[in-house]
Amino acid sequence: MKRLLCLAVAALFFMISPGQAGILDDLSREVLPSLEQQDSLDNSTIVKGLKEALATGTERAVTQVAKPDGYFGNQLIKILLPDRVQQAADLLGKIGYRQQVDEFVLSMNRAAEQAAPKAASFFGDAIRRMTVEDAKGILSGGDTAATRFFEKKTRSQLFDAFKPTVAKSMDQVGTARAYKDMIGKYETIPIASLAGTPSLDLDKYVTNKALDGLFTIVGEEEKKIRTNPAAQTTSLLRKVFGGK
Repeated sequence: MKRLLCLAVAALFFMISPGQAGILDDLSREVLPSLEQQDSLDNSTIVKGLKEALATGTERAVTQVAKPDGYFGNQLIKILLPDRVQQAADLLGKIGYRQQVDEFVLSMNRAAEQAAPKAASFFGDAIRRMTVEDAKGILSGGDTAATRFFEKKTRSQLFDAFKPTVAKSMDQVGTARAYKDMIGKYETIPIASLAGTPSLDLDKYVTNKALDGLFTIVGEEEKKIRTNPAAQTTSLLRKVFGGK
């Protein structure tokens, strides 16, 4: 029983940044009694605490990717060209059109950064609808159990919400224009007629890559607090994860 309760407390605090430690200390006092009293916790109390922690963690992840260079400046999630377009881009770079290629890549990432805040409300809905069984699955799951929960519950809805926002953002930051300019330069190269002009559904591609990056960051934050002692920023976290 003690081990199960420790897991519950651990899940409550995953993905918490150092700056949020004070807030979560207050939350722990409101939601969880002292460790000696944890035997009295019921499922509804554990689920309530877990929902609070998930809300904090997902908000942190969305904020991280939505800021300037949230995608572009992070090599883990930076949106790059698909292989079929990259070949054309490499050729353009060799003949003096590197700037056009770089502008296109930057504009894709800027569009994703602008669309990212859309995720917050969908994560919030998934958290509010979480059942006891969902919570148990997260508590007993692996390092990214919560991330898998969110992806399963929200990916298709997020795609539908992100796509028009990505399209609008790409129009604002000039992604489509940059792509047409890049491909237009490519089509003037004699070898292009032999290789053929690559096609790309920009809206679909950037939307999927934006979601891939978002869930990657959610997963990284979850793993960090579960496994990294340096991320255990409160005495309670150290007791749970450090065995103290």
